Amino acid sequence: VQLVESGGGSVQVGGSLRLSCKMSGATYMRWCMGWFRQAPGKECEGVAAIYVGNGDTYYAASVKGRLTISQDNAKNTVYLHMNDLKPEDTAMYYCATSRLWSLESTDFDYWGRGTQVTVS
Repeated sequence: VQLVESGGGSVQVGGSLRLSCKMSGATYMRWCMGWFRQAPGKECEGVAAIYVGNGDTYYAASVKGRLTISQDNAKNTVYLHMNDLKPEDTAMYYCATSRLWSLESTDFDYWGRGTQVTVS
């Protein structure tokens, strides 16, 4: 299973970004896809998850209303739409997959290399 993130960058406070995560090497529809982030000196935080089979979503309280996870099944790609970005959103963002419906990092088996988001 391979996951490749893209779409990170530097943005001003209040700005928007769309992160992408393309999955290959597995049957896409069997997975829960999650987005996580980790800032320097902080623990990895799960921010959003989507169950690809039925589109159910789940968000961490800290991002609810500002971040939206979506999927394009034809492209085996999951997106994280990020609006009203704040300095505290600055982190490396990773996508990961799990066979469980979860936002606990320990439940996720495969991880991408991450894409950096910087808000200033």
